[in-house]
Amino acid sequence: MASVLYQTIEVLSRDKGIEPEIVVGAVEDAIALATRKYYKTQENMRAELDKETGEIRAYVYKTVVETPEQIEDPVNQIALGDARELAPEVEVGGEIRYYKPTDVLGRIAAQMAKQVIFQKVREAERDTVFNEYNHRVNEVLNATVKRVEPQDVIFDLGKAEARMPRREQSRLEQFAVGERVRVVLLRVDRAAKGPQVIVSRAAPELVQNLFQSEVPEIYDSTVSIRAIAREAGERTKIAVMSRDKDVDPVGACVGMKGMRVQSIIRELRGEKIDIIEFSEEITTFAEKALQPAKVSRVSITDLGEKQLEVIVDDTQLSLAIGKKGQNVRLAAKLLGWKIDIKSEEEKRQEVEQQMQGFGAASVTPIEQVSELGEGIIQKLVTAGITTVEALADMTPEQLEEVPGIGEKTLEKISAAVRHYFGQYEPGEERPASAASPVEAASDVSKEKAAEEASLAAEEASLKEEEDALRLDLTQEGEERPSDDGSGRIIDEVAAEEIEEVTESGPDIEDEGAEPVAPGQQDTSRRLKEHAVLDADVAETGELREESDTKSEDGE
Repeated sequence: MASVLYQTIEVLSRDKGIEPEIVVGAVEDAIALATRKYYKTQENMRAELDKETGEIRAYVYKTVVETPEQIEDPVNQIALGDARELAPEVEVGGEIRYYKPTDVLGRIAAQMAKQVIFQKVREAERDTVFNEYNHRVNEVLNATVKRVEPQDVIFDLGKAEARMPRREQSRLEQFAVGERVRVVLLRVDRAAKGPQVIVSRAAPELVQNLFQSEVPEIYDSTVSIRAIAREAGERTKIAVMSRDKDVDPVGACVGMKGMRVQSIIRELRGEKIDIIEFSEEITTFAEKALQPAKVSRVSITDLGEKQLEVIVDDTQLSLAIGKKGQNVRLAAKLLGWKIDIKSEEEKRQEVEQQMQGFGAASVTPIEQVSELGEGIIQKLVTAGITTVEALADMTPEQLEEVPGIGEKTLEKISAAVRHYFGQYEPGEERPASAASPVEAASDVSKEKAAEEASLAAEEASLKEEEDALRLDLTQEGEERPSDDGSGRIIDEVAAEEIEEVTESGPDIEDEGAEPVAPGQQDTSRRLKEHAVLDADVAETGELREESDTKSEDGE
């Protein structure tokens, strides 16, 4: 029959959930340590418990070596000859024992033994708890409230105690001692001083377990839970999907008249729950995740970084964001994507700013419009108009206010700007060799070719005009005009040619030189002027503009 001491050890082992051999070993180690302290020796010492009598004996042991020369530690080693004098049957490598009386141990030794026993038992208990619960992380356990501390709640799990920190509690919940609740096992902390099992009531796994308990379709896997996002005590969003096309996943979770989801809400002390149908299409899933807000459109801005841009109506912006950003924060957690939510007005302003920035970046100097001429360009620059974009935005009334700009010049400016942007009115023939300056801005070679073609055409036109001036217009019986300028041109065709080249005549009104009656032009002077202008045309190709400038300066 086992002794009373051993029976006590068995009871203690059952209470702590550890093996009796662990407790017996702790007792033996404690007695051996107390005996060594009492006798003040450095010898190796052990103790053994007799289960039948309950007697604990302590002894010193020495290891047997073959010869005295092999002894390295005289305190703990003995030669074979000396050992056989005490125990004839001992062999090399064996042990020889010297028993020490334990009945002389006093109160101090007993207190030391007690502390050693408690420490050994506590370490064994912690190892047992770790091995029991470490593989059950994220599992939902039934627990009983054992005590409520200022910050933590201590639960009794049956085989161990568990601690629930403040951050793992819901603000809606209050616990009473003896109350049974369901908790989620977070982790087992082996280094903790108190209970090493950490549990939670704020983990999403608790909601998942509650739905599995209340919804048969989830329990039998007809409906699956794809994602859960939770802020304990505030709101939970859960995404579900049905494997059977005839089963509505949201309806199955809500239940008839909301009975199923209401029971879960009661278990969570009134926490709000949004049930959303899962979708593989991320934009569609995002629209549903932001409910109850109505989303206008969703676009993916960065696929690699998983970023979405969500546009909502101005009246839906606050609802989509939620109280303190809770709705959009839960939606982002549910999707696993970053969400940038904007109103229609904010998006419109953003687009306008981008367009303004683009417009500011694409500024074209007014000198790029070759059809304007240096004189008109100088007047526009003097008036503060330095870019083609600014010129195109001006109205005819605004241009007429610029000094030196008349009706004819205004028409010329309008046509030059239209041609610069590649716009031609019906009936206007676009030169085959000419290219739009806007198009030419992206192709330097085309621009150069167009410029050379335009210069060649201008030179050809001037050559024709000069030939017309040199044309022999003498009629039969008339005297041929001299080349030195003594003669007068009386032919109407020649007079019209001169008026067009010099911008004189009745059609120019207040523009250019003073009108001169036909037949009164000095051909020699004009021919000399053209001879000089031929050289300028080869360099600038802008004869008309230069003449216009001269006539306007005279005005």
